Amino acid sequence: MATLVLGAVGTVLGGPIGGAIGALAGRALDQAVLFKPKGRRGPRLQDLQVQTSTYGTQIPKIFGAMRVAGTVIWATDLQETSNRSGGGKGQPSVTTYSYSASFAVALSAREVSSVGRIWADGNLLRGAAGDFKTELGAFRLHKGGEDQAVDPLIAAAEGIGVTPAHRGMAYAVFEDLALADYGNRIPSLTFEIFADDAPVTTGAMASALTAGVVGGAGGSVGGYAASGDDVAAALQPLVEAQGLVLRDALLDVPEEDGVVARGMLAARINGAAQVPVKAGRDPAGDVPLRLAVRHYDPARDYQAGVQTAVRPGVGRTLQSVEMPAAVAAGEAKALAAARLAEAWSGRSRLELLCGWEALAVRPGSVVTVEGVAGLWRVVSLEWEAMGVTLTLRGWRRGPVVAGAASSGSVVREPDAPHGATRLMIADLPGLGDGAAVAPSVVVAAAGASAGWKRAALFTVEPGSGTAVSMGRTAPAATMGTVVTAPGAGSAALFDLAGFVDVQLVSPGASLAGADDAALLRGANLCLLGRELIQFGAVSVIGPGLFRLRHLLRGRCGTEWAMAGHIAGENFLMLEAERLATVPSSAAQPGMLCRVIGIGIGDAVPAEAEVTVSGEALVPLSPVHLSVESDGAGGVTVRWVRRSRAGSAWSDGVEVPLGEEAERYRVELLDGADVVRSAEVGVPEWTYDAAMIAADGAVGSLSVAVRQVGTYGLGRVAVVAL
Repeated sequence: MATLVLGAVGTVLGGPIGGAIGALAGRALDQAVLFKPKGRRGPRLQDLQVQTSTYGTQIPKIFGAMRVAGTVIWATDLQETSNRSGGGKGQPSVTTYSYSASFAVALSAREVSSVGRIWADGNLLRGAAGDFKTELGAFRLHKGGEDQAVDPLIAAAEGIGVTPAHRGMAYAVFEDLALADYGNRIPSLTFEIFADDAPVTTGAMASALTAGVVGGAGGSVGGYAASGDDVAAALQPLVEAQGLVLRDALLDVPEEDGVVARGMLAARINGAAQVPVKAGRDPAGDVPLRLAVRHYDPARDYQAGVQTAVRPGVGRTLQSVEMPAAVAAGEAKALAAARLAEAWSGRSRLELLCGWEALAVRPGSVVTVEGVAGLWRVVSLEWEAMGVTLTLRGWRRGPVVAGAASSGSVVREPDAPHGATRLMIADLPGLGDGAAVAPSVVVAAAGASAGWKRAALFTVEPGSGTAVSMGRTAPAATMGTVVTAPGAGSAALFDLAGFVDVQLVSPGASLAGADDAALLRGANLCLLGRELIQFGAVSVIGPGLFRLRHLLRGRCGTEWAMAGHIAGENFLMLEAERLATVPSSAAQPGMLCRVIGIGIGDAVPAEAEVTVSGEALVPLSPVHLSVESDGAGGVTVRWVRRSRAGSAWSDGVEVPLGEEAERYRVELLDGADVVRSAEVGVPEWTYDAAMIAADGAVGSLSVAVRQVGTYGLGRVAVVAL
């Protein structure tokens, strides 16, 4: 700008010579004021990745497509929601709390076109299709137009008369964003901004930032966030990385556009003999051996990338050029190669003493010098003692071949829709070492889409149909359906011949085997229908389809459920961290327990229900039933009790009772008819000769034994007489 203005003024006042003097002064002012090379702080790579909320923080002007963090400019207090669960028989109630917040984030001090993906703490919050991965009340983007209206939520909270519309500034408003996934705090957000529909040139950005004064073409970038103490600081990283020059108030790429003729050289100044041409060369070691350009790579979701150019020869200096702009890896490597080639060519230097005619030579120009080989870039022009001194540096000739470049691999979260929720509910037997005092009813959830995360869970009260919140689901469970059901088996041995095929619900879910020692410690416990099994070997037989072998059947007293398996029944891995427990108030024995789940991608709620039998409260069936003669014409039936207070096999010790008292219900059966019943307090019963004579039973007799538990009768064990 100063070059144009002062050059024009000089021409008016002093003719061509005055114009040349004015232009020289203007260039000096441009370099010293508008584009002073030192002492300014422009944007850096890390500046765009850290979200701030500090008063006075500069809001950058976004060009092209860029990923920026923005600045929180308004927020509400955290909104707390409490959820009370439990409080049934013998259990304390548990109150959990969830939090949400509403806030606004300033994105650009220039109007934007749209916002694409959004990341929260590095994880995808909003996908490319505009779908959110976490619960959210509403999302609004104010693009920054000059007719922009105030946001209704901010106006309602602060007052319509005092709420600014922030015209000329683009900002996003989040309403009731659930914070459970982010440690109950507002996460650090980064946004994919689209401010322009195509890549932008540095010249166009300079023109926009200076109201049209500075323009030109320059190099192009996919995106840039301009900020700094002034225009020069805002553009300095691009100017340095792209090797641009300011010529007559135009930022552009240096081109061959002049000749320094021998007639310009001055052999004498004011009668004194001069040496008009002085040449020299810097040591090769002064040139970087490697030059790296650090940039934002769109192929890496705008994460920082580095591309390096290497020259042969001596030296060990590494130079790094920061370019906080969105450019492809190949472009960054080409820039690195070009800057390194310029540094190598720039080792050669010339100092020319010229007459006043040289005032027309523009610093930044690439020229040829008559009688001197090669191209030369005019670095500076100094007028002193009635002579003009030109300082030149060698300039590369022709394009630079950079070679292939790669963005490298990037690990990114799948950008898949949330999808529908699948629920599974199970009434489990006791799995721990203590005796349960309430049913153990759990809910598992997963989604058929890789983008599924969690859903809100509700129990439905019988009769009224009222939905009561029980919080959110646990992380996605490993669950599916049985494709090929297992046959008969034994609860006392490893099943080395049988197998079961299961189809998992969630894409990407998998199963892994375990050795025998791990199995005996409880590994790979799963629910198959109503039977608990463990598996040691797994093979993949199709997409999401697995064959399970090396089985342990009827675990935790579920041998009664080994028969009757069918294709299509439920399969569920029992991983505590992936299961949600239904409150005991909604899961009492005999009650129909109904649970619904609503996730982001659910058009209708997912449902699951079970009639609660209280498997965790039911004593296990006795084992090792035997029949012996009592020596007096009768028989004695003996058995060994099991305890729901500990299902592990412990040698040499008595298992804990796990009930208020030791009692058993014994029934003598003639087929399906009960001939005689009794209750005993020890694990044996004698059917003496007198009973036999009195009953006169002649059919197929058997004895059924059940343990009488604190909460009801246990599972039956039968032995034939």
